[in-house]
Amino acid sequence: MSASVGSDHKPDSVAARILVVDDDAELCKLVSRFLGAEGYSVYTVHTGGLGVERVMTENYDLVVLDVMLPELDGFEVLRRIRIKSATPILMLTARGDDLDRILGLEMGADDYLPKPFNTRELSARIRAILRRAASENTAVAPSESTSLRLGDLELNAGARTVRYGNKMLNLTTVEFDLLQRLLQSAGSVVGREELTKDVLGRKFSPFDRSIDTHVWSLRRKVGNASDGSERIKGIRGVGYLYALPDRSGKDDSK
Repeated sequence: MSASVGSDHKPDSVAARILVVDDDAELCKLVSRFLGAEGYSVYTVHTGGLGVERVMTENYDLVVLDVMLPELDGFEVLRRIRIKSATPILMLTARGDDLDRILGLEMGADDYLPKPFNTRELSARIRAILRRAASENTAVAPSESTSLRLGDLELNAGARTVRYGNKMLNLTTVEFDLLQRLLQSAGSVVGREELTKDVLGRKFSPFDRSIDTHVWSLRRKVGNASDGSERIKGIRGVGYLYALPDRSGKDDSK
């Protein structure tokens, strides 16, 4: 991990409380020093069990959670936290296997960052997650005008719910925002750079595959249309498109 001290960026909310759960004591010290200089209040624990206990008994604005932990691994910690808490979670992954990252996202992680990482990149992702959380907390009350319906899928932006036929889909915050953005431009391609900016709240990097991972997870949850065609199509080298339903009405619920 590379570090840089004295960043000009400041958190959007003063003294946001961040819990770092990682068994690498030196990394925790480095991250605490850097994020502390950014204006955050940083707390650290070195085991999964303590991580779960702290989140359940204290209030944090965000958790930075390593996958490889003693006692309980990061996935089990994430699972236990998500049973009772919606606290935003950024996972740190040392493994190169995309399946680990996808698993974390599907279980409710808000984002992931592979090790080794640059502390500026960590800070940028934390700011983006906190902005999304703040926006969600100030969302307007549900109303019919906030609903998007396409075929048998309906998204209610006010209530932040997605219904597929008679089934309610369990989406993460990022997946919901991603689906909403694609539905708003249904029938048109939305570039990966635009999706990264609008949904993840950060600048696009050619080496950052986060948006692709989120799309992969979202695709699995929304499934195909009733005629078997893909709802979300990848356009190589460009971005993604939410396909319009067949005008014959095959996608409409009967």
